Amino acid sequence: MNLYVGNLSYTVKEDDMKAAFSAYGEVASVKIVMDRFSGKSRGFGFVEMSSQDGGQKAIDEANGMNLQGREIVVKKAVPKDDRNSNNNFRRQERRY
Repeated sequence: MNLYVGNLSYTVKEDDMKAAFSAYGEVASVKIVMDRFSGKSRGFGFVEMSSQDGGQKAIDEANGMNLQGREIVVKKAVPKDDRNSNNNFRRQERRY
């Protein structure tokens, strides 16, 4: 299960996230999204858990957890295609 993790401290490293989420099950991968110009963290990332049970446990227990001074947000990641197919008004054509 792929998880979105938001409100990360800019000092959190991928190893820190892997250690925090390994308490809920086997972590397959961790990716912190970096700004392509500055190279600094954008404050969110993704954790892929090996099992659905581990992913759900992480959502239930890690959401609101304090990680390096910030309460993180953990929820199921939504694939990019699904986000854009919703009624996203910014992408709709305006008619006057």
